[in-house]
Amino acid sequence: MASAQGIVSLTRLCFAVKRQRFIGRKGFSAQSCARVFPIICKHQKPNLVVAKSSKVRDFRVFNSVQLDQFLTSDDEDEMGEGFFEAIEELERMAREPSDVLGEMNDRLTARELQLVLVYFSQEGRDSWCALEVFEWLRKENRVDKETMELMVSIMCSWVKKLIEGEHDIGDVVDLLVESDCVGLKPSFSMMEKVISLYWEMGEKEKAVLFVKEVLKRGITYLEEDDTDGHKGGPTGYLAWKMMVEGNYRDSVTFVIHLRESGLKPEVYSYLIAMTAVVKELNELAKALRKLKGFARAGLVAEFDTENIGLIEKYQSDLIADGVQLSNWVIEEGSSSLHGVVHERLLAMYICSGHGLEAERQLWEMKLVGKEADADLYDIVLAICASQKEANAIGRLLTGTDVSSSLRKKKSLSWLLRGYIKGGHFDDAAETVIKMLDLGLHPEFLDRAAVLQGLRKRIQQSGCVDTYLKLCKRLSDSNLIGPCLLYLFIKKYKLWIIKTL
Repeated sequence: MASAQGIVSLTRLCFAVKRQRFIGRKGFSAQSCARVFPIICKHQKPNLVVAKSSKVRDFRVFNSVQLDQFLTSDDEDEMGEGFFEAIEELERMAREPSDVLGEMNDRLTARELQLVLVYFSQEGRDSWCALEVFEWLRKENRVDKETMELMVSIMCSWVKKLIEGEHDIGDVVDLLVESDCVGLKPSFSMMEKVISLYWEMGEKEKAVLFVKEVLKRGITYLEEDDTDGHKGGPTGYLAWKMMVEGNYRDSVTFVIHLRESGLKPEVYSYLIAMTAVVKELNELAKALRKLKGFARAGLVAEFDTENIGLIEKYQSDLIADGVQLSNWVIEEGSSSLHGVVHERLLAMYICSGHGLEAERQLWEMKLVGKEADADLYDIVLAICASQKEANAIGRLLTGTDVSSSLRKKKSLSWLLRGYIKGGHFDDAAETVIKMLDLGLHPEFLDRAAVLQGLRKRIQQSGCVDTYLKLCKRLSDSNLIGPCLLYLFIKKYKLWIIKTL
């Protein structure tokens, strides 16, 4: 790609003379140029050689520009005498590039003008001239899609050279700012490229500093279609990069820190950070389940009060961050994002096992016209059942009476499993009986779990009524074998004779 050191091929004396033409241009000053270009070209040698045809033809083999998608093997044959004369006249720098190109406009094809851009973008050439040529093309309305892609590729190659040359982040940002002076507004893909380059080089802190600098200067960029599902701005893209690597907490902290530092990340970055909160809560829940399994197996010690407190605090801090991010989306974003916000909050509360808050988000989603999937209602129903939230359970079961048998069985099965998980076996037994009355047969493992839970409770309290009632109902439905009844009768025959 074109060397960033080839952005200017002049000494400071030539630089000062040539750049006087830009003083007073909107958004541009010789002072601002001096921040970027002297730094970039400090190792350049003056190269004011008049171009000869043979020399110009050799520019296809240079090593500093990789633009094969724009150059073909036929390009040399397409170069007319007008092309060589234009190169020679531009290198003389006796007149403004716009005057030279305007005079030769009719003699240069669109392809030749593209090749002029490539020629001056080479290392050792006056690459600022490439920007002047592009500016003239834009003013003459001769920048088509291919030419724009070519210039963006050239700009990206300069940016890459700056980054690989370990220049200051301010120099990279300066280059993006100055490109706007010639009508080449930085696109999001250019921002994305800078972040990706730093990231791939392992300079993650520099990627963070770059995004901060972009926000501080208020640099705008061309919006692009969000075809990848993770774009929207430099903050969101970097937060997404962190999240993809599994650094969920870092992604959340990064976005919140920028916002609380007085900067203004794009709204989409808040949604990315909310997704990271969900993923971190989900990872926490999975880790806790594993630890509890190890504790039951005697492999690790049970959680003490202090550890439980630390876990709960970490979870509550994550939820607080997610709520704060959701508030910023609602404050700064459009109403079309409200449904997505409630969807993220729903996922947060499901992962953290907060039934009532999750139920509320279901209704909030419905109010803004984003109906949640029926499976999400069932999951929230199970969470509320495990916490024995009777009112919420009643609201969530509304409508199941008119639903299909398959849908009804699925919802009641989730309700049953929620009761089992929460240890509410009387309610679980009633749910099994209700399903049987409706002609719905609970799964074998669910029935066995309820019976096992009731048997354990008999050993503790001696109460057998619920167990007997459930056994009789299961027997009537041919869902329980006589061997189970025999074992029960053998152990509790005095109570059963009395009951029967």
